[in-house]
Amino acid sequence: MSIVKLDIKGISYSQTQSGAYALVLSEVEGERTLPIIIGAFEAQSIAIALEKEIKPPRPLTHDLFRDFADCFDINIIQVTIYKLVDGVFFSSLICEREGLEQTIDARTSDAIALATRFNAPIYTYESILDQAGIYLKIGTEDIITATEAPEEEAVVDRTTKSDVPNELSGFSLKELHQKLNKAVAQENYEMAAKIRDEISNRS
Repeated sequence: MSIVKLDIKGISYSQTQSGAYALVLSEVEGERTLPIIIGAFEAQSIAIALEKEIKPPRPLTHDLFRDFADCFDINIIQVTIYKLVDGVFFSSLICEREGLEQTIDARTSDAIALATRFNAPIYTYESILDQAGIYLKIGTEDIITATEAPEEEAVVDRTTKSDVPNELSGFSLKELHQKLNKAVAQENYEMAAKIRDEISNRS
């Protein structure tokens, strides 16, 4: 069975559907993307790991897992999205300690959040990309929203974004950076992610 390496393309959220987040993975040697619905906490955890400017004042759950693993010389060497059943993805962690490998089942969102912290590669199978992979360009005109009633970590559909007012558009970059620091200090990572995206869009 052919295996495909993936990169994290980004995280998208719907301003019209509260709580709908999508993790978008893209194949390294191709143009297909794999959007996966994930929870708000996991979305924030992945975004924080990717965004070096955001430093939580206390370790998040995935940071704690990494620190625990580091203390006992456990390394995550690979994440594999190995199955897609009824629109829900299944993943595994390949862990290594003292030359011995162990495969552990994990939710896809947790697996990706840990992969970002261990710099572990992410893989899936060609058959899964054939089922759920799409050609997707993320821009200001597009937004990822959930299908009618997906479970967490399910396949998502793309819909066209309507004219939604952006509550951050009226602030200067200096004010946005101040708001970002305040949101992180208050551990409001959902707002921090939105502010970070607004700053990135202006760069």
